[in-house]
Amino acid sequence: MEPTGQARRLTAEEYALLPEDGEQHELQAGTLIAEPQPFPRHAQIQARLARILVDFVEPRALGVVLTQGGFLLSRHPDTVRAPDVAFVRRDRFDADEAERSFFRGAPDLAIEILSPTNRPGETHAKVADYLAAGSKLVWVIDPAHEVVSVYRSLLAPRCIGADGVIQGDDVLPGLSISVATLLER
Repeated sequence: MEPTGQARRLTAEEYALLPEDGEQHELQAGTLIAEPQPFPRHAQIQARLARILVDFVEPRALGVVLTQGGFLLSRHPDTVRAPDVAFVRRDRFDADEAERSFFRGAPDLAIEILSPTNRPGETHAKVADYLAAGSKLVWVIDPAHEVVSVYRSLLAPRCIGADGVIQGDDVLPGLSISVATLLER
C-alpha cells in the first residue's frame, strides 16, 4: 500500500499504455511529468537539426536519428525521457524492438532545445539522466541566449556561442554545425 498523499510510481510499461491527452509527458523516477507543447521556434530548430543530422548519418549508415523517441534510462523506479533529437549508433539500434518498446538505454547523442517555459533544474535533471544512463554527448540548445552547452560530464559543460561550431566529436566524427546556422530565423 502506498503511503498517504503519495502517488503510486508508474512503470515504463504502464506509462506506454497511457491514453493520449494532447500533452507531452516523460517519466522521471516513476513520476509522470507533463510538459507544455513547444513553441514554433523550438519546432523549427528541432526540424532543422534533425535534417542536418539525418543528412550526415544516413549516407554514412552510422545509425538512426530520432525526434521525441522514448528512451528507457533506468528501472526501479523507471525513467523514460524523450530528447528533442537523438542519435543512436547502428550497432545499438534494433528496428524490430523499436516498434514494440522504448529504446533500452541512452542515446549516444541526446539533444534538448530549451523553451521559455523550461526551468534550469528540469534541464539539469534531464542531462544528468542521459549521462548517467550512458549518453556520450548531450547538447542543450538555448535559442534565447544563442548558446549551445555541450556536456560530456554534468559538471563541466562547454558553452559555444552563436559565432561557434558544435562538433560531433567521437560520437559523430566529422560533423560540424554552425550555431548561427542552427539558430537562424
